[in-house]
Amino acid sequence: MTSTANNASDFEKPIRDLEAKIQELEQLQQTAAGRVDLRAEIEALKARAALLSREIFAHLTPWQRVSLARRADRPMTSDYIALMTSEFVELHGDRSFGDDRAIITGLATLDVHRVMLIGHQKGKSTRDRALCHWGCPFPEGYRKAILKMKLAERLRLPIVTLIDTPGAHCGIGAEERGQAQAIAYNLQEMSGLRVPIICTVIGEGGSGGAIAIGLGDRLLMLENAYFSVISPEGCAAILWKTADRKDEAANALKLTAKDLQELGIVDETVPEPLGGAHRDPAVTAAALKQTIVRHLEEIKASPIDELLQQRYEKYRRIGAFLSAP
Repeated sequence: MTSTANNASDFEKPIRDLEAKIQELEQLQQTAAGRVDLRAEIEALKARAALLSREIFAHLTPWQRVSLARRADRPMTSDYIALMTSEFVELHGDRSFGDDRAIITGLATLDVHRVMLIGHQKGKSTRDRALCHWGCPFPEGYRKAILKMKLAERLRLPIVTLIDTPGAHCGIGAEERGQAQAIAYNLQEMSGLRVPIICTVIGEGGSGGAIAIGLGDRLLMLENAYFSVISPEGCAAILWKTADRKDEAANALKLTAKDLQELGIVDETVPEPLGGAHRDPAVTAAALKQTIVRHLEEIKASPIDELLQQRYEKYRRIGAFLSAP
């Protein structure tokens, strides 16, 4: 992963400055080889940094959570596969055009459960990100995803999806190959798949690119993820003709896990370590795995026809409107 300093948001600067000072004193302590005792100063700074972190992260704005969700060093699908699964066999291709690296699909073992795991992948190095289209799938990515979901249905395996995308690729090639149709087809098919489906937003949940693998029986979100029909910058550009008002747009969009759980869209928020998932990916993965397995065991106890009816009703309940008398 890239360094924390290179990815820190503006609101994290005071914490970053303290951590740099702590590192400097620790190095000086080692260099001094016992001639200088700085342990008291180091511990005092660590306590101050911990207190400051608790204060800052207890009052994050929606835009600040968006910034955390976009960090280049935030754990992504490949990290969760390594940390949560005891076995993973990747499956490739859409049998039509090619293999889109912006979506990973494969058979996985999650605790004692064999599942089909599908997730967005942004890539780590610059070269890898380019190959993964920065996590923005082409139609062949979504066709690969639904093909593997239908395989899971035939094998009677639950489906687990990990959502982390700014949105579907919006280039000419994607449109020529049927981007909108691919997303719509996935939604249609996922609504009727006769196996349990658990979806989790682990970072960015951008528009149709996210919902194309996000329709299921349960929707979970990591604490600092976001899920929205449009980015705050895009919303601000439409409403106020400037992206500078992204903070206001983020507030209005109700895109955080807390807001969406209150609205009945998200079923559960998975907590992250203090400072965000990037601070301790292993702890985050353990919490996420435990939550997914618990929901999976609850869902598997329901007869499939009942599960499908509950899935239908879940999405019919989303949204409210007033009609004229």
